[in-house]
Amino acid sequence: MPSGLVALALGGFGIGLTEFLIAGLLPQVASGFAVSEAAAGWLISGYALSVAVGAIALTAATARLPRKQVLLGLVALFVVGNLLSAIAPNYPVMLLGRIVAALCHGSFFGIGSLVARSLVAPEKKSQAVAIMFAGLTVANVLGVPFGALVGERWGWRAAFWAVTAIGVLALAGIAALVPAWAGRVRPATGTDPVPGRPAAEGGEADPAPPSGLRAQLRAFRSWQVWLTLTATALSYGGMFGAFSYIAYTFTEVSGFAPADVAWLLMVYGVGLVVGNLVGGRAADRDRDRALVLALSGLTLTLALFGLLAGSATASVVLVFVMGVTGFASVPGMITRVTDYAHGAALAASANVSASNVGNALGAWLGGLAITAGLGYTSPLYVGAGIALLSTVVMVIATRRAGTPRVVDRAPTS
Repeated sequence: MPSGLVALALGGFGIGLTEFLIAGLLPQVASGFAVSEAAAGWLISGYALSVAVGAIALTAATARLPRKQVLLGLVALFVVGNLLSAIAPNYPVMLLGRIVAALCHGSFFGIGSLVARSLVAPEKKSQAVAIMFAGLTVANVLGVPFGALVGERWGWRAAFWAVTAIGVLALAGIAALVPAWAGRVRPATGTDPVPGRPAAEGGEADPAPPSGLRAQLRAFRSWQVWLTLTATALSYGGMFGAFSYIAYTFTEVSGFAPADVAWLLMVYGVGLVVGNLVGGRAADRDRDRALVLALSGLTLTLALFGLLAGSATASVVLVFVMGVTGFASVPGMITRVTDYAHGAALAASANVSASNVGNALGAWLGGLAITAGLGYTSPLYVGAGIALLSTVVMVIATRRAGTPRVVDRAPTS
C-alpha cells in the first residue's frame, strides 16, 4: 500500500478526533463559557449538521479543481476550525470553530476515498478506502478518552491544540506523499504510462470521471446510486439507533457500573477497526455479497443483543461484534456508490451525508422507543429493524445490478 494512504489516514484520524473528543470535554467547556449543558450540546449537534451540509456544498463548489489541491484546502480548513476552538474567547467563537472544522469532514472522506482508490490496483480499491477510514475508526476508539484525559490534565483547550497539530502533520503528509495525479484519470493500457496522459499507442484510455457540477449531478440518475445511498443511511441508522443509548443498556440492563462504560465503548471501537479492515478485504473479493452478509450480520447481532442484554458476558461479546458488522459495510458502500456514479466526487460525499442522516434517524427512533416506555433494550430492536431494511435494499440493489463503469486504475511501472 502506498505511503499516501498513511497521510490520508492521519487526516481521517484528526477529523475523527475532532468529532468524538468533544463528548468527554462538554462539562469543562460548559463551565468555562458559563453556558448550559444543552447549549454545550450544540457543539456536537451543530457539528453533525455542518458535516451533512459541507459534504455536498464543498464537493460541488470544488468539482473542477484537482483533487489533491482540494484535499489540502479541506485539511487547512480543518486546522483553522480547530485553531478557532482552541483560542475561542467565548462560546459563539467556539461554536463557529466547530462548524468550520465540520465543513471539511464529509468532503474529505468523500474525495479522499476517490484519491485512496486511485493509488492502488482496482482489485485493492476497497482495502485502500478501508485504510483511509482506519484513521476514523481508531479515533472512535480513542476520541472520548483522549479528550477526557487531556482535558483533565491540561484543560480542554489543550485537546484542540493537539488536534490542530495533528491537522498540520496531515497537511504536510498529504502535500509530500499524495501524488499530484491522485484521483485523476490514468491510462488503461500501455507500457510505462504517464499518469494523466493518453494511453500508449494501441492502448485504450479510461474515461475521465465527471468534473463539472452538471456532469456530476447526472450520476444521480442511476438507481444503483440511490439504492446504495439508501442502504448506507439505513445501515448507519441501525447501528446508531442502538449505539446512541448503549450506555443505558449497559448500566440499566446488563448490570455494569457507570465507570465500566468507557472500556465497553473501547471494545466497541476495536470492533469498528476490525470490521473496517475485514470489510475492505472482503469487498475486494465479492463486494455485493460482502455487503449483504455484513448487513445481515448487523441485523442478527442487534436482535441477539436485545435478547441477551441481561448477560454481562454476552453484552461484551455482542458490542464487539456490533462494531465489526456495523462498519464492515463502509468501504464496500463507498466503492459501490462511486463505481455506479462513474467516479463522481459528489456521490462519494453524498454517501457521507447519507450516513449522518442515518445517524440522526436511528438516534431519534431509538429515543422514541425509550420514551414510549419500551425499555432500554428497545433501541437494539429498533436498530435491528432498520438494519433489516438496509439488508432488503441491498438485496434489491444486487439483483438489479449491472456492471459499473470503473474509472480508476493504478499506474504501472
